[in-house]
Amino acid sequence: MPITAREIERLLRDAFPKGQITVEGDDGAHFAAQVIDESFRGMNRVQQQRAVYAALKGKMDGSHGELHALALTTKAPD
Repeated sequence: MPITAREIERLLRDAFPKGQITVEGDDGAHFAAQVIDESFRGMNRVQQQRAVYAALKGKMDGSHGELHALALTTKAPD
């Protein structure tokens, strides 16, 4: 069953409840997400993206993952 933007957003909101989160995409495989969260302060971009991937709870893992591609923008609030 393909994943939806709504499901991705729910997973991200669970992990970053105070974050500003936007998820776009509707083909069931390719999405774009922007996550702005205070917890990213002091982290480099790789650490921020790892935190987001962890929040997705394996949905992107390997060739059997539900989520094929995610263009990801992360940062701490200005």
